[in-house]
Amino acid sequence: MRRHVLPFLARHEAPEPLLGVLKRGAGAALGLVAVAWLARVTGWPLLLAPLGASVVLLFGQPGSPLAQPMHLFGGYFLGTCLAVGTAWALPGEPLAAALAVGGAVSLMAGLRVTHPPAGAVPLVALADPGGAWRLFPALLLASLALVAIAVLCHRLPPRTAYPKG
Repeated sequence: MRRHVLPFLARHEAPEPLLGVLKRGAGAALGLVAVAWLARVTGWPLLLAPLGASVVLLFGQPGSPLAQPMHLFGGYFLGTCLAVGTAWALPGEPLAAALAVGGAVSLMAGLRVTHPPAGAVPLVALADPGGAWRLFPALLLASLALVAIAVLCHRLPPRTAYPKG
């Protein structure tokens, strides 16, 4: 029984020094503070739930392919495109969100720009189908801010290679 349970309890991340752990958390917080400030300045809805998951990748797992800038921008762009298209093609249809998320997953995989938080964009967008198109500039601005802060943060000691070459 024990050998069947142990794989579920295994941790697959290498231990990290306390300073690195604290830097990652501070970077994530600073990234979202910057996005909140931009939201206040622009009046746009920038503090979107998927961005919380993005900062976990950008700051907590910067070496992951899923955290790289092209994945962030590409994933959010595709998720938003699918949300807008589905809202237009199937207004008020309960299955629209499922189709948009499934389409986004397929497109991200096919174009090799998978960013898991972008799968939530159609759900956010279809909650307000008339405003789905507003996510394009909002997610672009928020993504630019987060990537810029991630690049700066990961250059501070202890240094982390971000973005990957």
